Amino acid sequence: MSYRIAVLLSGRGSNFEALADSIAAGRIPGAEIVLVLSNREDAPGLARATARGIPTRVIPSKGLQREVYDKLVVTDLKRSGVELVCLAGFMRLLSPYFVASFPQRILNIHPSLLPSFPGLEAQRQALDYGVKFSGCTVHLVDENLDAGPILAQAIVPVRDDDTDATLSARILAEEHRIYSDAVRLILSGRFRIEGRRVIALPNQS
Repeated sequence: MSYRIAVLLSGRGSNFEALADSIAAGRIPGAEIVLVLSNREDAPGLARATARGIPTRVIPSKGLQREVYDKLVVTDLKRSGVELVCLAGFMRLLSPYFVASFPQRILNIHPSLLPSFPGLEAQRQALDYGVKFSGCTVHLVDENLDAGPILAQAIVPVRDDDTDATLSARILAEEHRIYSDAVRLILSGRFRIEGRRVIALPNQS
């Protein structure tokens, strides 16, 4: 029986496609993406999901208070039997109601080494600050912005001639890799959380 995953996105859906490719290749055993949901009907990721034969759903968020909207989304996810929620460029902060509905079962990918540069335009923030290394982070989601316990990170050196576009492209390649790693860890159940630390447990022989 497959572990049922929903991907929430607001844009192109490249991280969704990376997860779908990893599942198809057997790199995330026992997983299935059963729904791709967006708050924007023009999100390119929806067409990419449809092309793969994955059900999609649009629930527009404009004009709705956060918790009102989240209740609609949670209802839809539970109707689809979703067990794990993966945010992939979903441009909304989740309410405590949403987080409590899937405890330690909501993941997000962010293009910086958190806790540095949370929020929007993380790559631009890194360049403006002048850091020598940036990267990406997969974390469990809580009700705060980009603040949940960290599951995986990857380091990307910042070059002197980097632009938003060049740095973003190199970070994105690492995002695609570590998101699948993080999902695989969560589905394995071989981890424990101590405070903010997520500690992977050894494989059982």
